[in-house]
Amino acid sequence: MTLPLKNSVFDKIKEHGSLTDSELSKALIKDGFVIAEDRFNKLLLDLEIIGRINVTWLTKDTRRIEVITEKVEVDEIEAQNKAMIEKDYEASFPGAENE
Repeated sequence: MTLPLKNSVFDKIKEHGSLTDSELSKALIKDGFVIAEDRFNKLLLDLEIIGRINVTWLTKDTRRIEVITEKVEVDEIEAQNKAMIEKDYEASFPGAENE
């Protein structure tokens, strides 16, 4: 089963983290994916719309393409509450030692 071209393009972007459109095009050609410019632009637009990449213009003819990473916030209060619940759960067993 072959992967859709969109997945291959995203994997290549993810592999590099951030690169220009010409670098991406050259990397795809090196891997055997020859894509017409209009199709290439459509793939980038689709990936940007679904929130997987960010495309910004560096110069008139050059775009920077980067993967959008999700930042996971650690809620300190929530972590303390979870630890307390686990401690209370462990202490609720008969014969359990209080630590």
